[in-house]
Amino acid sequence: MTRFLGIIGSPRKNGNTDMLVSKFLEGARAGGAEAETVFLGDLQIKECDGCHACWQGRHCSKNDDMPKLYQSIIDSDVLVFGTPVYWYGPTALMKCFVDRLVYFNCPENRSKIRGKSAVIIVPFEDDSPETARLVVEFFEKSLAYLEIKLAGKIIVPGVDAKGDILKHPDKLDESCRLGQRLAGGNF
Repeated sequence: MTRFLGIIGSPRKNGNTDMLVSKFLEGARAGGAEAETVFLGDLQIKECDGCHACWQGRHCSKNDDMPKLYQSIIDSDVLVFGTPVYWYGPTALMKCFVDRLVYFNCPENRSKIRGKSAVIIVPFEDDSPETARLVVEFFEKSLAYLEIKLAGKIIVPGVDAKGDILKHPDKLDESCRLGQRLAGGNF
């Protein structure tokens, strides 16, 4: 059975990012997959300080919740990254999380993530799709570096206030359909 891990980098529960990721995971479950959701705002994830302890087989020097997430990442087939655009980048919550994926950069851990698939879900206030370009490129480059296939993107401009995504049922449907398609192994 395909396993999905939804990683929500928005600090706002039940907001636009949460609703889009939830709809995606609803589609995945309808397609027969297992799905777990992680709200980064509920966790304590400290910044990476580049000590490379994880590269040397030692535990991370940070005493936080990230080590518990590594197993969920390893056990998942598809990672779903949801973040709004903050100052032309991902939220600080998401950036700290992605920085800590350095754990998978060492040869001993790379095989635990190599070949997985990922989806990015990026809603944002501005009406111009160009506003999300740097976030999309950030994920494209980071995921490619980790040898993770980017299997889909849901980019939604023009959503700001909590619930604005409900004015875009086509994007919610697109998110659900993509989750269901990927649950069938169509990466």
